[in-house]
Amino acid sequence: MIKTEDLRTDVSNALKYIKKHKDVIDAEVFASWNDLITIRLNYTSDIPCNGVYEPKSIQSYGLGILATFKKGNRIEVGFGSVTNDLTKEGVLDALMKAKRNKVYDPDFKTLPDPIDKPSLKNYHDNNVMKISGEDTVDLGWKALDGALKALNNKGHKKSIIIGGDVTILRERMAIKTTKGIDDFDETTSLTANITAMIENKNVKGTGWSMGTHLATFKPEAAGREAAESAMRTIGGKKIRSGKHNVIFGNQPLTDIASNVLIPSLDLSSVNASNTPFLGMLGQEIASRNLNIYDDGSIKGETGTKRITCEGVPTGRTDLVKNGTLIGFLADNYFARKFKSNLYNPIPRNGFRYSTNGRDYKNKAGISPTNVVIGGNKETTRDNLFKQADNGVYIGRIWYTYAINGLSMGDFTSTIIADSFSIKDGKISSPLKPNTIRINTNIKHILNNIIGITKKKRSTLVWGSGEVVIAPEIAVRNVQLDNIAGFLG
Repeated sequence: MIKTEDLRTDVSNALKYIKKHKDVIDAEVFASWNDLITIRLNYTSDIPCNGVYEPKSIQSYGLGILATFKKGNRIEVGFGSVTNDLTKEGVLDALMKAKRNKVYDPDFKTLPDPIDKPSLKNYHDNNVMKISGEDTVDLGWKALDGALKALNNKGHKKSIIIGGDVTILRERMAIKTTKGIDDFDETTSLTANITAMIENKNVKGTGWSMGTHLATFKPEAAGREAAESAMRTIGGKKIRSGKHNVIFGNQPLTDIASNVLIPSLDLSSVNASNTPFLGMLGQEIASRNLNIYDDGSIKGETGTKRITCEGVPTGRTDLVKNGTLIGFLADNYFARKFKSNLYNPIPRNGFRYSTNGRDYKNKAGISPTNVVIGGNKETTRDNLFKQADNGVYIGRIWYTYAINGLSMGDFTSTIIADSFSIKDGKISSPLKPNTIRINTNIKHILNNIIGITKKKRSTLVWGSGEVVIAPEIAVRNVQLDNIAGFLG
């Protein structure tokens, strides 16, 4: 484990060395250390198994340099990185790579300037930074125990499969630039995503838990939720294809937001003309009841960071307000490119994410943090069901993706668990898993919102780095189609 103080010293020494090269105009030095620990669950009641497998740890550290160089009358920009080496030799290696990779980019203006001070201090958990191997494995057993107790208490002891994982991410980074940025960050996050299956009933359920501190992280609650979810959907039925009033639960709303909506609301998509909201800044794109914003400074959320990977303090970026599109997510590159007299984006979303956290091998790009979805007039869950009247409650989806390109807004997704018919404003019979597909358009979803709950839940879907603080929303006339392979 590399200390943050050492990373700060390393980037400071690296910048001093880089300044000695006369062809360098400006430079940004970023160093990081990450540790991703995964505790895998694979329990089968009818086949001998270990249940919880030994943790897998992926550690990485290194340094990346983004620099601008003089070449005649123009400026070229290049990036280079080095792995497992923070010495002077490593700095030289990364700098030479940046020189070899340099290109002329007319849209690159300059490195970020300091804009204000971060609002967060000491928000990570030292207990997570120092967690022992024994305590790490214990988190996996807690998740499994929560699921098994819930199932066994209801008489389900055979034909059970419990899978998923508990992950721990520990990050340290430091950045220093010739523009005056000199800062650091330390973050910790814990997540549990658990699936419980009762094979002879052909059902499965899911549960999740997230946190930043060990004392408040409850993996057993994720296991229990997965088991209870599976049991609730025993005896599921199919429904007819057609348009239905739909209530999207926290996870489906998050899945749609992460795979379709949020990618459409960043400036890199605007730059590529790959958004259904191209040219619609300042226009109404959704129900006037809808508000969406991103805020990486919310204390206690797993998407929270003190600063971006460009050294800019995190904060709030409003995207949709009263149904009107008022902003986009931005990093420094695109914020400067799209700045005008009418629009001045603040680059609060410049991150270098990979599957293992903040990655020194990457240049900064646009990434969301904590995306909050809410309404001006929010309601209770019971009243939301009354507003939907007759329709479908969707509690879990997967394989959500844009079809015909993101710019068209069309997307599809499969309902896999935790879903029910709604009759007269109340939950009726469960739906049979993997028999129904959603086929609709993100603009239809946004413009046909019936209601939004006040209660929200922090939700993370597989493969996404952001957290969506998601309500449950009711939407009218959503196209649902039977999957042919399951008809009979």
